[in-house]
Formats: sequence, structure tokens, C-alpha cells
Amino acid sequence: MASRKNNGFSLLELMITVSLALVMCGVTFIYLTPQLNQNHVNTAYDITLMALRNTRGLAITQGNEYYVNFNPGGFPAGTIQVQWQPSPVGGIAQPIQQVNTYTLPADVSFAVQAGFPAATPDGFGSGVTAIDFFTQAGVPLNYVVFYPDGSAQDGLGNSLSGIIYMTRVGDSVYNSRAITVWGATGRIRGWRLTQVGAATEWVQQ
Repeated sequence: MASRKNNGFSLLELMITVSLALVMCGVTFIYLTPQLNQNHVNTAYDITLMALRNTRGLAITQGNEYYVNFNPGGFPAGTIQVQWQPSPVGGIAQPIQQVNTYTLPADVSFAVQAGFPAATPDGFGSGVTAIDFFTQAGVPLNYVVFYPDGSAQDGLGNSLSGIIYMTRVGDSVYNSRAITVWGATGRIRGWRLTQVGAATEWVQQ
């Protein structure tokens, strides 16, 4: 009587297959992790840019002062709070009203890192302060106010220019982003860090 061969995989074959699958998963994870980290920084950049541009648009179209606060008190780090100032009623100033809040990805923060070039985007700030809006008096603030004419001010009528940095602390500096606001016109620009020759330089996106 002819013998029948056993069907299926042997234990050795199964172990080899599982081992190969685990190795492939590990390689894929190692390859994708930097890209996922970069995507988080890009998301933080997009959120911040959208918050600034949308708020400036509201100030122009609604004819009111709109505030953008970065890391406001009472909120988790990485929060952007948008508020607006209603017009006075009967000569009485009205309280500021909240419009919206935005939150950066948990692993991204408003921060600076060693390795940022001395030449800052648009020449704003010194490259050592993460949220650096400065008035004509030279006082740094963590907020900006957009006016109905589109300009950026400090709430007291002083022109307010500044810069915000977003990065993953401990990650490559080249995964960092920056956004500048020019007070006179409220112009908003985005920047990425890149290497030009042997130098590190901020390049407008």
C-alpha cells in the first residue's frame, strides 16, 4: 500500500515564515518612522498657517480685531487660541470672545533647536525664542492681533511683526518649520529649513 505524504507546513517552515515577516515589519517601521515624524511637523505647520490666515481674513471681512494666542494660559502646550474683540456698545468696551482653538500634534511643539541659523526668516527675532512677536518697544509677546485693514498689531496700535517656530525637539533640525508675520501689512509667510552648500538656511515655502 502506497504511503501518503503529510500535508501542510512543518514547524521549521512556519518559524522561518514568521521570522521573515517580523524582519520585514521592522524594516518598514524603521523606514516609515522619519516620514511619519515629518508629517506631524507638516501638520503642525499647516494648522498654524491656516489659523493665522483664516483669522486675518476674518478681521478684514468682519471689521473687528482678532487675536491669535500661542500657548495661552490654561490650555495645553501646543494650543492656538483665536478670539475677537466686539465693538463697544454705548461707549462701553465689550469682553473678548473666543472663536476657536487649534491643537498641534502631541509630539510637535512651538520650540527652537540648536542648529538653527543665525539668519532668521524675514530677519525677525533672534532664533532663540519659539514664539517671538515684538512691538516697537521691543517687548516680546506670544500673541498677534489682526486689524480690519489686515495689519498685525499688539492691541495698543503698535505694529507687531514676529515669528513662530515648530519642531520635534530632539529630532533633526531639518524637520523644523517657521512662519513669519509682517506687522505693517499682516503678510504671512511659511519657511522650511534646508541645507544650501555647507550652510543651513531658511527657505520660503
